[in-house]
Amino acid sequence: MLHAYIKLIEFYLPEKIETNENLIKENPEWNIQKISSKTGIKQRHIAAIDETSLDMAVKVGNIFFKKNPKIKNEIDYLIFCTQSPDYFLPTSACIIQDKLGLNTHIGAIDVNQGCSGFVYSIGLAKGLIESKQASNVLLITSETYSKFINKSDKSVRTLFGDGSACTLISSTNKKELFISPVIHGTDGSGANDLIVTDGGLRSPINNKSFIETEDENGNIRSKSNLFMNGKAVYSFTLNKIPDFLNKVLKFNKVGLKDIDLFIFHQANQFIIDSLQKKLKIEEGKIHRSYENIGNTVSSTIPIGIKLEMNSKKTSKIKKVLILGFGVGLSWAGTLITF
Repeated sequence: MLHAYIKLIEFYLPEKIETNENLIKENPEWNIQKISSKTGIKQRHIAAIDETSLDMAVKVGNIFFKKNPKIKNEIDYLIFCTQSPDYFLPTSACIIQDKLGLNTHIGAIDVNQGCSGFVYSIGLAKGLIESKQASNVLLITSETYSKFINKSDKSVRTLFGDGSACTLISSTNKKELFISPVIHGTDGSGANDLIVTDGGLRSPINNKSFIETEDENGNIRSKSNLFMNGKAVYSFTLNKIPDFLNKVLKFNKVGLKDIDLFIFHQANQFIIDSLQKKLKIEEGKIHRSYENIGNTVSSTIPIGIKLEMNSKKTSKIKKVLILGFGVGLSWAGTLITF
């Protein structure tokens, strides 16, 4: 039977860096100490005005193939995960195929998924490989949430950064990460807790879309901006994810202590600290990379894996549990093994 493996990962971060000090200059009433201590995020990379998620996908793809030129002709499927596409149609993955110079006999699809998007997408890639529809799947995650965010909304502007990652998932198994079956979860009743209300066909952009209002916490936004119900998202995370993580462990017939490293979606320090405390996970086993990158949505986990692969301590890591959760509401997890 064929199996799927994570073979290679590269990532790209936009050149512009937005620090907490930058935010305070624009919004003097914000408390920088409170922001830093709660989110754990000190800076974020922000896409240029004319830089889209598709642009970043092409950039990270070019970085990937510059380092691995022989692989380009071996790609037989492309998955592009984003919630900030350039167009309603055509499929962004089709455009990326052309811009990266990939073969025309490959499959190419978009996945509209956020914080759980990477794990969802490797599940799709695993299915393609194990059903013999593909042998080498290129998965690109890319997001520019910054373009949805009101500059005076500290509930989200302090959290989200832009970034992209390129991951090769293959049927070969030479020193790569074996992907166990992916387990999923969905609760669409929480869709309004993380949403951009106007812009799609349900509620098209109109004259009222850009009217700004202020909430009880002093956050200013319009219906064309990203809205997040922080309390609801936090409650969902703490109520749903610990039990789900235990479900992933049980499915793989391992215990909490058997896991060498946990790579959660890098939402922010407060959420990861809360999960760590509730699950009683040792500090050294929790990956943290949000401080200088922020929440890059679907790219947080592949960036985390790449950073850990580059680390000198990787040789001691055998079992890694990855888990994405958030917008949708949706969540997914799996075990990857060196």
